[in-house]
Amino acid sequence: MKSLLFSITLLYSCLIFTNPQRAVAEDSSSAIVSRFQQYLQIDTAQPNPHYYEVADFLLSQAKSIGLESQSIEFVKGKPLVLLKWAGAIPSLPSILLYSHTDVVPVEQDKWDYPAFGAQLDSNGNIYARGSQDMKCVGMQYLEAIRRLKSSGYQPLRSIYVAFAPDEEIGGHDGAEKFADSDIFNSMNVGVVLDEGLASPTEHYRPFYAERSPWWLVIKAVGAPGHGARLYDNSAMENLLKSIESVRRFRASQFDLVKAGLKAEGEVISVNMVFLKAGIPSPTGFVMNLQPSEAEAGFDIRVPPIADPESLERRIAEEWAPASRNMTFQFKQKASVYDKSGRALLTKTDSSNPWWTLLEGAVRKANGKLGKPEIFPAATDSRYFRLLGLPAIGFSPMANTPILLHDHNEFLNQAEYLKGIDIYESIIKDYASYAEHPSSEGAKDEL
Repeated sequence: MKSLLFSITLLYSCLIFTNPQRAVAEDSSSAIVSRFQQYLQIDTAQPNPHYYEVADFLLSQAKSIGLESQSIEFVKGKPLVLLKWAGAIPSLPSILLYSHTDVVPVEQDKWDYPAFGAQLDSNGNIYARGSQDMKCVGMQYLEAIRRLKSSGYQPLRSIYVAFAPDEEIGGHDGAEKFADSDIFNSMNVGVVLDEGLASPTEHYRPFYAERSPWWLVIKAVGAPGHGARLYDNSAMENLLKSIESVRRFRASQFDLVKAGLKAEGEVISVNMVFLKAGIPSPTGFVMNLQPSEAEAGFDIRVPPIADPESLERRIAEEWAPASRNMTFQFKQKASVYDKSGRALLTKTDSSNPWWTLLEGAVRKANGKLGKPEIFPAATDSRYFRLLGLPAIGFSPMANTPILLHDHNEFLNQAEYLKGIDIYESIIKDYASYAEHPSSEGAKDEL
């Protein structure tokens, strides 16, 4: 009896692995969605992402597709997975499909489903942290390549797929070190695709630039005083004057957005993120003593079309003037210029063949592309634009509410599958582009 059961089991196993219908099933919609769910179920939330678990998963996917792969640690404990599909003409500049593996933390009690359960509801929505930001894009790259390889397509240009750590905390141990490495230099990258945003409309949102983060701390000092005394130039009074000046500037920028005169990414945003003052006591704060120091922190985002020198003068002369016993420092101050002194933006006209190819590829896949925008926050694209490379932010999620970093983040499976069609078209057109302009001319054009 045991021998018979063993024979039946062996026969069943052979049918599974040799039946062509089984192979087709691996590329079915349910199998594709299942692989996406597996990726989402790996907890990569900061501050303790399961990086090695996700690296193992991605390396196994690369093996199943037939891609070259390596795991690189520029910083111990933070692997960057780099995959390669070699092109027929390796001298042509390569295509880099970039994504990050880490996600932001979760307040689980605010979610309807487990944040790393990848629950598929009756409407086809897949709920998980990272479903929009940006595990969807990473897996869509792989699924599009899987299809292209299965069809027998051979790219002219080499295609790299990078899964980097650390983006949600600045990308300093991931993309920044990667872009500055000999490994990256040897890849001869010609264009980078990175993340974008979901679109509530039927038009996909492409991004040609992003706002640079300036994290500013303003400090005021003054003589301590009795809580009942009125006098000029106390630390708190001077700081409150600065806060009011910042508030007025913020309102002027926000009014441009509300009036429809500028998009959110085109204005300088300023938000106060902390206020620190007062003398602590066992029951809270001393109530009859005016503090001698007070600080406020601001998250400022500066678009590459703004005048950063003018903003710096405003900070020094209006927001933190030395005449009011005030100082300021930047916790982070990213440049709006590349290493050649040009604004950190990618052209979106006919002078940039990658932009033209993107437009055509989306159209061929029956997608609709919206007006190019400046990304309102920061992404890892900036590290590649700093090198003078064209980088386009693009996440094919139409008819989808923007839920990046929000509770109950989800992506509908139909939109996810449609996004694979879009990337298949883009990757094929990019990797088939045969022109090879000179290195100097290319950077000027792009």
